Amino acid sequence: MKRITYPNPLKPGHTIGITAPSSGVRPELHGVLDEAVQAVRSLGYNVAEGQALRISDKCVSAPKESRALELQRFMADPSVDAVIPPWGGEFLMEILPLIDWEALKAGEPKWMLGYSDISTILFVYTLLTGNATAHGTNLMDMRAGETGMVGWDQVLSVPAGGSILQHSSQLYQSRWDFQQPHFQLDTPTEWKILGERRSDVSFSGRLIGGCMDTLSILAGTRYAPVSAFVEQYCSDTGLIWYLESCEMNAADIYRHLWNFQQCGWFDHANGVLVGRPDGYADTQNFELKDALERIFLPMGIPVIYDADIGHVPPQLTLVNGAFAEVFCRQGSGIVNMTFR
Repeated sequence: MKRITYPNPLKPGHTIGITAPSSGVRPELHGVLDEAVQAVRSLGYNVAEGQALRISDKCVSAPKESRALELQRFMADPSVDAVIPPWGGEFLMEILPLIDWEALKAGEPKWMLGYSDISTILFVYTLLTGNATAHGTNLMDMRAGETGMVGWDQVLSVPAGGSILQHSSQLYQSRWDFQQPHFQLDTPTEWKILGERRSDVSFSGRLIGGCMDTLSILAGTRYAPVSAFVEQYCSDTGLIWYLESCEMNAADIYRHLWNFQQCGWFDHANGVLVGRPDGYADTQNFELKDALERIFLPMGIPVIYDADIGHVPPQLTLVNGAFAEVFCRQGSGIVNMTFR
């Protein structure tokens, strides 16, 4: 059984490389970007900006070759300790065939953090290399202030062998505009358990997942060797899938989950965490709960939904590859991650 490799703990004084492997930042939003960079610096970190950052045209920051080269350069640069893109986008998948995966696998691992389209590269990097990655807040949200939850930097500072406990939020923001200067948490959080008679649930396994909108394009490609990953790293622990969505209605979510199920992705799942959907709508009285029930109840897989994951802030920082223990009761949840 192979062991997941964890990057060195992130510490104040380390340098964070900022590049945009998907969408860049348009000039009219450079002020927001500058505030986010300053928020990172205020925590004691240095910042190295890439050239593929402050331009965005036709949904990307630069040609795919340039985006792939800059990401690879930051990952190989010993003076850069972590890589955090400004946000996601649409077409990160274009750079996957251009990455030298053997070089990344042979090199020193370092943290990558983000969500949305960034989960595309996080998912693939962990599956292909066995190196941990972190699904959590993107750079542009780091200016928005405290949420009462464990910070992304606290998670990335945990050493190999260490553990960190995260609790569900008390409030979430029902409508989030990244141009707002601060989070305005206005709605009580309630983690829900699938199944009419279940008041509490717990499960454990290795975390893997991301944004369903973008992970779906990887299914069936060489960039999603889920079965091989399970065999090499998780056959003794099983998986916990965490999934979130953006701009999908309930029918879209069901179609995506059906695709994942048919690819065998859930065959070794001990449990599933589903984030609050963003840009969501029911479909002819077909709801998110219906989509989840059709897939997971026949499989006997416990599911927690409306969890703090993804596009509706605040969110947990979930580490791909980490062993996690999850517990939910009466609308509140905890996730205890161990880097083993």
